[in-house]
Amino acid sequence: MAFSSPWLLVLGAMAGYALAALPADNRPHLGSFALAMGWLLHLVLLLFDITGWSHEGGGARLGFAPVLSATVWLVIGVHTLESRLVPLPTVRKSLALAGVVAVVLAAAYPGDVRQFASAMGPLHFVLGVASYGLFGAAVLHGILLDAAERRMRQHKGTQGWLGMPLLQLERITFRFVEAGFAVLTATLVLGLLVPQGWRLEHKTVFSLLGWGVFAALLIGRRLRGWRGRRATRWLYVGAALLLLAYVGSRFVVEVLLSRGAG
Repeated sequence: MAFSSPWLLVLGAMAGYALAALPADNRPHLGSFALAMGWLLHLVLLLFDITGWSHEGGGARLGFAPVLSATVWLVIGVHTLESRLVPLPTVRKSLALAGVVAVVLAAAYPGDVRQFASAMGPLHFVLGVASYGLFGAAVLHGILLDAAERRMRQHKGTQGWLGMPLLQLERITFRFVEAGFAVLTATLVLGLLVPQGWRLEHKTVFSLLGWGVFAALLIGRRLRGWRGRRATRWLYVGAALLLLAYVGSRFVVEVLLSRGAG
């Protein structure tokens, strides 16, 4: 385990997220401000760790933890934008805790510095992380959708608890799925154009399986009208496969097998 991130930034981001996770009933704006500060410091950490600002010779840290950290950062960013319209303090607390974990993991397991094999390498990487973030946002909304439907079945009502109509939440959820699917497709196509191309390995297999699940979900929703828990189950399975594709395989290599880039 190696710590490479600037400690002041790590502690600052952790403090911001931790403060956002605390109850703030008497100061409702404090949690939002703390989350925004943690999110901005988190961004600086990502720029240091992934883009090569903090190490010589360029390249990027493409380990499982920086990619997972970037995914959490993107999901928190989506929530921050949405919370301006629909405040969800319970979601904020959960995401703030996830932010603390992501920052710590990225600092503890930064991964080796790896050079991109071609000029298209950075774009391929950015698209891949973007697809993670979009599907992560879809999963977050899917969890809210399932919770709202459970409350509705229990005759507890959802309007006051959720802050938006159930159908609107469902549309937002699948807008993220559609956007994530488009970006994932572009990522896979671009993967054919980089010098290494596709290799028959865990990352490729799980990526294609995840793509197939999301394709089936979108087709089933369009042609069969899949909704509710049937649709969200497909969403969760596809997201899990996609998570295993890169983060899972790199976790095994870097942590369980204690190896570097490969």
